[in-house]
Formats: sequence, structure tokens, C-alpha cells
Amino acid sequence: MTDALQSSSSDVMLDRLRAARRARGMTQQQVADRLGMARTTLVAIEKGERPIRPQELIDLASLYERPLNELLRPAPVTEDFVAKFRLRTGDSTQEEELGRSIEMLQELADDYVELERLTGAPLPQRYPRETDISLLLPAAAGETLASSERSRLGLGDAPVHHLRQLLESDVGLRIFFLPLPGRVAGLFASSTSYGACIGINVNHPGERQRWSLAHEYAHFLAQRSRTEVTVLHAYQRVPAAERFADAFAENFLLPSSGVKRRFHEIRQSRREGVTPADLLHLADLFQVSLEALVRRLENLDLMRAHTWDRLVKEGFRVKQARQMLELAALPPDENLLPLRYRYLAVESYLDGHISEGQFARLLRSDRTMARKLAQQMSHRIGMDESGVTSSVEIPLLDVADVGSG
Repeated sequence: MTDALQSSSSDVMLDRLRAARRARGMTQQQVADRLGMARTTLVAIEKGERPIRPQELIDLASLYERPLNELLRPAPVTEDFVAKFRLRTGDSTQEEELGRSIEMLQELADDYVELERLTGAPLPQRYPRETDISLLLPAAAGETLASSERSRLGLGDAPVHHLRQLLESDVGLRIFFLPLPGRVAGLFASSTSYGACIGINVNHPGERQRWSLAHEYAHFLAQRSRTEVTVLHAYQRVPAAERFADAFAENFLLPSSGVKRRFHEIRQSRREGVTPADLLHLADLFQVSLEALVRRLENLDLMRAHTWDRLVKEGFRVKQARQMLELAALPPDENLLPLRYRYLAVESYLDGHISEGQFARLLRSDRTMARKLAQQMSHRIGMDESGVTSSVEIPLLDVADVGSG
């Protein structure tokens, strides 16, 4: 370790120490008091004016709750995500919880970049040019940009059934499903080193997660330099930037031509008119909530205004209706990590770049689960002509092109 410290009295390591302290919300005086050293000593260490001793680095890593090898990484740390978000929710408990989630988003992005460095497989970034929407009204901007992006991605007017995979593999976004405060739907941040990073609330329903992901993607397309925290609003004025992102999500997930065509097909086949059951099937096809579909049909003048409000007032129960129609709700995505990230971690472990303990930490799991995942992801079940099954090793060479599960 002494050689590592000497090779670096490194600006990179000092940057990581400062970022780790700020992420823990600690002042230099608080850290000095906890470690029993003078504040001037810590100031000198962080400025590089006084070499850090091995035991001091170990103590700081423990205090900051960071693995030692993370502080010694050669890759430079970027902007502090927590500072960039400038949290102001008016709720100190929520701000603290949200701060931890934003810190987690940055740690995951940092780990992702480190895995790419170890495997020599940087994430391909197929970013479109940032779009200026300043001259358009929010609804028009969302509709225009959604149509343009669908065309760019070759989606036509079909439903998008694997949105996370699409945005990770075809665009190059880093998408994580995190524990977020209940009313927070998603986060977006971007930096030179990490690229575009999105965090989605892992505890929200599947339809809500998809909408939130499309919403955050809109911020990436048009407001890339800004950080965003998307809070679910209830009966209050929604900012223009959020109205734009919601309009984008509506048009991206429910393209007007595709919705109109399928709705007219249903109406033409029904003498008695479109039924709630038909609407539930249509919502299931596009993988959105019934409310999102009905409000979209209202906006397209395919249904009378306030149809959804009337259904709610009349006590229509979506969950029970789904069960009667044997339509399962879209399950939430509970995968914290992108599939590509997991493959890179397995490859780094099997190639000896990281220890088993580091492998488990990167996967946010215990060692038993990490070993099991390595076995599963590096082997598949094969079958010969006689029907005999066996385990076949999968070469982990093309992870740069792997999307998300």
C-alpha cells in the first residue's frame, strides 16, 4: 500500500478523499475530531501538502464507509452528484434519504466506469445531439421530440416492450433502479466521465417505472447539462420542464398513429362500443397504466374529456378487472444493475482483476450470491442430439454489446 500512496500522493486519490467526505456530509473538523487529529493535519492531507499514512487512509476509508481499493482507483473522480443536485425539498428527512440515493447513483456509475477500464470495454455512447426546445410550448416540444426520437431509433408506431434495454444498448445510458423516497420517481445527471446516468425508483409499479424512465430520457435529450429530480405532483402547479418531459413520455410510449390505429380497429369490431375490457387490453399492449391510456385517448379526442375521472367516480376497480381478464400487472424491474454491468463484473472476477470480496461489493450482494451469479452468467444449459443436457461455458468477450435484462 505504501507504494500505491507514494505513486499517487496522487491528486486523484485526494479528490476521492474529498468527495467521499462531502458525500458523507462531514466537515473537516468533524473528521479530524473522529480520528483524533488536528484539523490542520487533515487540511494538509487533502491539499497534498502532507503525505497520508497507510493507517490514516484505512481509518478514513472506514469513516467514509468506502472500500480502500475504491479510494486508490487511478481513474479520476468527477463532479460530486450530491452537490450538483442542490437538494431543496423542504423536508429534511426526505433530503437526507434522497442525498443517500444520489450518492449511490454516483457510486454505481463510478463502479461501472472502473469495470469498463478493467475489461477494456467502454460503453458505446450513441447520443443524439441535444435538442433546443426553448421556442416551443411544453406539450408541443414533448410531442415533436418523441416523434423525432422514435424515428431515429427505428421504432415506427409500435409499442416499446423493452425500454430499459433499448436506452442502454442503443443509446448508451447508465440506468439503475434504486431505492428512492416514495414520491420521487426518478433522477437524472450527466458528467463528462460518467456520461448520462438515470436512477428509477425500484419500489414503484412497473408501468410507473416505464413512464419515469421515458420522462428522464426526455431530460437527457433536451436538458442534458441539468440535474433533475422527478417528484410526483399532486394538485399543484407542475413546472414547464416537467410538463415537457411528461408530454414526451406520453407521446413516446403511446405514439398517436399506433394508438389511433389500434383503437379504431377495436371500435370497428364492436357494435356495442369500446368497453373497459378493451381499454385494459390496449393498455396492456402498450405496457402503460389504464389511467395513462385513457388520458391519452382523451387528448387525442378519441374519448370524451373526463372519461377517466368518471370511471374513478363510478368506482371502477382496475386491479379486480385485470384479474377477471387474466391480465397480470407489469412487474416492476427490481434489477439494481444493468445486465452489461453484471457481465463486466463477472468477467473482471473470472479474469482475476478483482477479488471475490470486491466482486460481491460491486454486485451489492454477499459472496455466496456473487459466486452463484458468476456461475449462472458464465454457463448455460446445452443439449446434444440425444437429449442429454450439460453445462456449456459462455465466452464473456462481447460484453460491450450486451444490453439490459
